[in-house]
Amino acid sequence: MILFPNAKINIGLNITERRPDGYHNLETIFYPLDIKDALEVVQSGRLSFTSSGLDIPGRMEDNLCVKGYHMLKQDHNLPPVSIHLHKQIPIGAGLGGGSSDAAFFIRLMNEEFKLGLSVDDMTEYARRLGADCAFFIENKPVFAFERGDEFEPVKLDLSAYKIVLVMPPVHVSTGEAFRGIVPAQPKESLFDLIKLPIADWKKFIKNDFETSIFKNHAEIRGIKAALYEAGAIYASMSGSGASVFGIFKDTPDVKFLEQENEVFYC
Repeated sequence: MILFPNAKINIGLNITERRPDGYHNLETIFYPLDIKDALEVVQSGRLSFTSSGLDIPGRMEDNLCVKGYHMLKQDHNLPPVSIHLHKQIPIGAGLGGGSSDAAFFIRLMNEEFKLGLSVDDMTEYARRLGADCAFFIENKPVFAFERGDEFEPVKLDLSAYKIVLVMPPVHVSTGEAFRGIVPAQPKESLFDLIKLPIADWKKFIKNDFETSIFKNHAEIRGIKAALYEAGAIYASMSGSGASVFGIFKDTPDVKFLEQENEVFYC
């Protein structure tokens, strides 16, 4: 059986406070994006994981799909499976690709082996694997808060617009991203700001990670500026980077960005 895990973008991201457990509370808007991996699972004689497409770093045991299998097997009588992941969502991009793969794996296992899991059950399993994994179970626009794993639905439909996502050849580690952050409660919540016309987002909706990351990575800052120069209504880095997206009324001419970056048109 094959499913196609999709990416997400963050529209706004406020780091609101540091938690006693060392993590951070935040608020953001998660919005699904039509950049996809391909995930296949078939029953097999032994558990295995293979991949194609983009190179996936790390050991098989550390892959979230494999961790998801072991987690589900603790509660359910599962046979060994062969997992193949064709990776197209850029890695280390702030797009949630690994989290999406894990959530879709849970959905696929539930359907393939008739585990009888409800949406709430699958969401709870996904939450154990990572803060934003749970979003991809229902895969609908949400206001995310706490660690990014608590959700409130939001009415947001960008299907009438063109989204261009640019991934530069730059890696931004989570540690680097958080080093420049000073948590603070926003004056106005993204839950309310997202209801503004998109033309007003530029003035009111920000990503807290941009300030420090733009200082260290001029090329990422330059991509955001280039998207605005090309006519974007709103542009932002997604998550902790390094990808940057722009929302346009019509498909823009940004071929010049394709020379040094990976560019997706959604």
